[in-house]
Amino acid sequence: MKILVTGSTGQLGQEVVRVLAADGKNVTGVSSRDLDFCHPERVKEWVSRFKADWVVNCAAYTHVDMAEQEPDKAFLINHAATVALAEGVKSYAGQLLQISTDFIFDGKQSHPYSEGDVPAPLNVYGESKLAGEQAVSGLLPEATVLRTAWVYGEHGNNFVKTMLKFASERNEIQVIDDQLGSPTWTWDIAEAICSLINTNTTGIYNFTNEGVASWYDLASEVITVARQLGYQVKTSHVRPIPACDYKTLASRPAYSVLSKCKIRDVLNYNIPHWRTSLREMLTQLRKTR
Repeated sequence: MKILVTGSTGQLGQEVVRVLAADGKNVTGVSSRDLDFCHPERVKEWVSRFKADWVVNCAAYTHVDMAEQEPDKAFLINHAATVALAEGVKSYAGQLLQISTDFIFDGKQSHPYSEGDVPAPLNVYGESKLAGEQAVSGLLPEATVLRTAWVYGEHGNNFVKTMLKFASERNEIQVIDDQLGSPTWTWDIAEAICSLINTNTTGIYNFTNEGVASWYDLASEVITVARQLGYQVKTSHVRPIPACDYKTLASRPAYSVLSKCKIRDVLNYNIPHWRTSLREMLTQLRKTR
């Protein structure tokens, strides 16, 4: 099976390439240096020529706050280039797995969002990702869309690594405690993607690690586990603050929990709890430092 992974140098793309290769797949990763999503016409032509059995689209504009100032660029990458990608895959009857986000929802629910809930993004990033996934589903009815949330991993920049940095530098850290979601390790997302491909599963699915946390909960756990694992930790106190005390350009949903009932029927293993995966990720990261 020939698989193409776009965005292969990103925090998720790198893990997807590793997991699929370990599963025996013939995987080719392509980064923005080789396939620039700022030029959609080139994306369609390149993908049409490559003719992968599956294309896993991990390429995206993910700067949530900056998207408010660069809406055209966010939509160019997350919508227009994604349309071109889907058209390229459609030209040779391939299969596409599109990565999407919890930010397509407004966070006004108090129970987990299912795949059938009506999207209502609060910011440009969410709007652009929703436009991309809707375009994919329209062009390729048999495509797979995987929505995930609160992503972190060993590669790239993310909240967990930022907390590690702050913990080594600051006595106190202030973290938002009134936004809820499910922290999700890139390795676990990659494993879910591998399972979806192996079972030739199509449609829209949610995937996150099990459990619910606030950003404050996640930061506190990062510091607790980091100290146990021997990281340099200066922080003695994590102080919870409301989101209104931390101004950002983009509005964010207060509740980003995604229901995993649908994907549990597809996966042949139990989804790890976020605390379990966080410890595993921090253990692996420690070995490389």
